[in-house]
Amino acid sequence: MAPDAPGRRVPLGALELLDAVDAHGSLSAAARALGMAQPSVSTGLRRLERQTGLALVVRTASGTRLTDAGTALLGRARDVLAASDALEREVAALRTAQQGRVQVAASLSVAEYLVPGWLASRPAGSPVVDLEVANSRDVVDAVLHGRADLGFVEGPDVPDGLHARPVGDDELVVVVAPGHPWARRRRPVTAAELSAAPLAVREAGSGTRAVLERALVAAGHPLGGSPAQLGSTSAVKNVVRGGSAAAVLSALTVADELARGDLRRVPVDGVDLRRTLRVVWARGRRPSPAARDLAEHVLRESGRARR
Repeated sequence: MAPDAPGRRVPLGALELLDAVDAHGSLSAAARALGMAQPSVSTGLRRLERQTGLALVVRTASGTRLTDAGTALLGRARDVLAASDALEREVAALRTAQQGRVQVAASLSVAEYLVPGWLASRPAGSPVVDLEVANSRDVVDAVLHGRADLGFVEGPDVPDGLHARPVGDDELVVVVAPGHPWARRRRPVTAAELSAAPLAVREAGSGTRAVLERALVAAGHPLGGSPAQLGSTSAVKNVVRGGSAAAVLSALTVADELARGDLRRVPVDGVDLRRTLRVVWARGRRPSPAARDLAEHVLRESGRARR
């Protein structure tokens, strides 16, 4: 196998893929640990093999293992990854020391409806928080790669590379416009009806979308059809107001619309739409004192709210 573009540096992401495959024994398990799709892992490994000119993995019926060349390369790769992690820790420490800031990434529902209260209740003189708002998948990526000290996610899964603590409970609810047929029915919507109905949903990578899909699979009726996929909760609510589509959204995000009567909540039978909200931080990268203080404050505030 001849290498591509000799002299070009191997990207860190490719080395992380090789390390994950060795640690977890299969492409699918590595993909879950990294929060990636399996085809992306396969593509990344093929690119790494082309770039190095080496056969690095062997796929078998029982999983995926490294070749002798892959094992040798991984030994060097782990030194590089450890050095990169050390560099990220140093950069984070310098940034905190010089700027007194905490980099936070939060999923949309948490960022809009919970983070403002958590920040407002901090003691005077607390470090400044720079908040990035993204879907849960991108929040996880920001924390794993050192762009955020802490993350707040609402998805059902947490990759192996992160520590997590619960900071709240939430429930997804089915909502429709007042003129929708479901707004007038007296019996709950079933899992089969919800799966087959015209729905407006968040984009792939959203925690809300992931919880809905998993709940419907558990109920025996995977999400069907081609639902309208939108990049924000506000966009989903605007589509629902049009009258023809239903949506499944966090109860936090539709409380005002339900109180005003702009939207109607529809009871559902046989679908568990409860979820846990979590704060996450990277394993092997100790948060700065300012980030730890913020996490501890959020955990105290969420504990009071849950009591």
